[in-house]
Amino acid sequence: MDELLELLQDAKPDIDFLSETALIDDGLLDSFDVVNLIYEISEKFGVEIPPEDVVPEHFNSVQAMWEMIQDLQEE
Repeated sequence: MDELLELLQDAKPDIDFLSETALIDDGLLDSFDVVNLIYEISEKFGVEIPPEDVVPEHFNSVQAMWEMIQDLQEE
């Protein structure tokens, strides 16, 4: 999860990803940020995020993103 946290902090250094649990719902990440994250996560972790997984609950927290990545790597 450290790699994901580093990726997020590089993209948006002003956000405390360890404590935030509503990144999308609170508007801290917008659709452009999510598109960039999808690309970065796909490249870094070797997963393809299908359109049905591009939902707010998968991007609201670092923990939710990490769980999505883990699930995709197991497929």
